[in-house]
Amino acid sequence: MKSFKMEKILIGPFAQLLPLTGLPVKGALKDDQLLIISDGGLLVSGGKILEVGPFDDLNKHADEIIEVNQPSICLPGFIDAHTHICFGGSRANDYALRNSGKTYLEIAKAGGGIWDTVTKTREATEEALVSGIFERCKSHLKRGVTTMEVKSGYGLCVTEELKMLRAIRKANESIAQDLISTCLAAHMKPKDWEGTAETYLLEIANTLFPILKSEHLTHRVDAFIEESAFSKENITPYLKIAKEMGFDITVHADQFTTGGSQTAVDFGAISADHLEASGEGEIALLAKSNTIAIALPGASLGLGCGFTPARKILDQGGALAIASDHNPGSAPMGHLLMQACILGTFEKLSNAEVLAAITFRAAKALGLDDRGTLAKGKLADFIVFPTDNYQDITYYQGQFQPNMVFKNGKQFLS
Repeated sequence: MKSFKMEKILIGPFAQLLPLTGLPVKGALKDDQLLIISDGGLLVSGGKILEVGPFDDLNKHADEIIEVNQPSICLPGFIDAHTHICFGGSRANDYALRNSGKTYLEIAKAGGGIWDTVTKTREATEEALVSGIFERCKSHLKRGVTTMEVKSGYGLCVTEELKMLRAIRKANESIAQDLISTCLAAHMKPKDWEGTAETYLLEIANTLFPILKSEHLTHRVDAFIEESAFSKENITPYLKIAKEMGFDITVHADQFTTGGSQTAVDFGAISADHLEASGEGEIALLAKSNTIAIALPGASLGLGCGFTPARKILDQGGALAIASDHNPGSAPMGHLLMQACILGTFEKLSNAEVLAAITFRAAKALGLDDRGTLAKGKLADFIVFPTDNYQDITYYQGQFQPNMVFKNGKQFLS
């Protein structure tokens, strides 16, 4: 149990403080909708925000002041709602093959791809997986990410999936960020499984799911619906069981072919992730639903394919989050802000849309309502950039990084 000092600590003043409050979860956003507090401050205590407002007004209530002596802007901590940072090995050879003309599916069929990482992850000890997560999280923290989703899915059997999820939980006990775990045992049918895809999924649902519940390892279940993974038909019984057991559903959807987004909406999934192949029908379907569309520009960059149609999703009234998809194969960069800025350039997203997609809209995709904005009662997760103009964050396309990072009111980077 983490403990916090109960003093009232004031941080500021900030030339611009952007709380990102008062904005809708769905639909397009204009920059003039952003609330900007000049010479603002944050009063925090016990890991939460007490007040947000003008620094001078809050000064009289503070027991301690962390003074910001250079022109700076303050934002909510970034939230990365889709990562695979628990893994063993490397897929540098896959990357070289793709750049030489091989496709993702061709590499997978030849023994590379996800199965290569499965082999390396199974060989790794739980301690080695924890160490890898820890190192990757340190890099994300320096870039302002204070909450991260982390998937299993490179174990692909009950024992190894448990090893991964226990490693994620153990890592979460010793790092600054909050890690939100997700079971992705339905990543692909394991090559060493002698039965059908349906029997593999039944084994996972009947054996693994009850352990996830009893050990409180995760409340989220993901599935990859694609030619190289599972079809809509064989994943449906699996997702029904997950939903009946009370798991939140999320889906890897429409990455190379369509169909996954329909399943996501049918099951009331909290998010549908990837969507690079989504067409007009899928966009309209998602926009009318409460499922958050998560764009993963890192996968587009890693695979050399088109981006998620983010502009169309927003213009039709959908909810858009952006995540890094940090993984050893298709998205090794793992730089959330840079990827969001690049997507913003190609999809013509406003600054407000980019920032919303990696803060409160990303929080919504994880079912979290205690972070993503700076407001009374929210977690004191915020980041500070050394500039007097928030537009510099996207202008420098991810190269401009925070010089102060606070998680639960505690400063981890200065």
